[in-house]
Amino acid sequence: MVGPSYTDMRNFVVVGNKAVTSPDFSLNGLPSSAGRLDILCRCVNSAFFLSHDIRRDVTLWLILLGGPDPQVIIRFVGDRLKHLNPDERNIATLIKKALDRKSEDGREIESTPGIYVKRGELKDALEGAGEILYLHEDGVNISDMEFSDPTFVLGDHLGISEEYEGILERLGAKKVSIGPRSLHADHCIIITHNRLDINEFDRSCN
Repeated sequence: MVGPSYTDMRNFVVVGNKAVTSPDFSLNGLPSSAGRLDILCRCVNSAFFLSHDIRRDVTLWLILLGGPDPQVIIRFVGDRLKHLNPDERNIATLIKKALDRKSEDGREIESTPGIYVKRGELKDALEGAGEILYLHEDGVNISDMEFSDPTFVLGDHLGISEEYEGILERLGAKKVSIGPRSLHADHCIIITHNRLDINEFDRSCN
């Protein structure tokens, strides 16, 4: 089993406020029966897929808060992923398998290659993280910042709750903005990747 690693990685943590924690949902009704799991599937796509390749230097945590079981963390590790395709149905199927495999005693289990599941919540996902950056319209412009091994936290269509904002504040998270408008979570991930790609390219040219 591979434990969480934040070093030399781009890390994203996405909070699914209504995303179900049981595998008993229909693949044909992700927005309704699965608590907008379709949004999280699109986040997985945006976090990992390039035009003809996959980003291997990325770790993505999905925090599922929608019940009926206790809160669940699903972790995707880019350099170990197999069987992952860009379409929502494939991603939802792998999430369904992860939820079916979750342990009752809190242990993290690898459900399929590169995908891990355990019971837990935001503070558990962020344990050991370095620089925590909360994507928010009112934050510092990402273009004006320099960071390494960042962990970006963002919410689904409902954003981040006051409770979770309190946790982020206690952990010293900084608010970072990619623009003045509220965007879809998966679009935020793509724009953030693009900004980091440009920074890396600029550094390599100097």
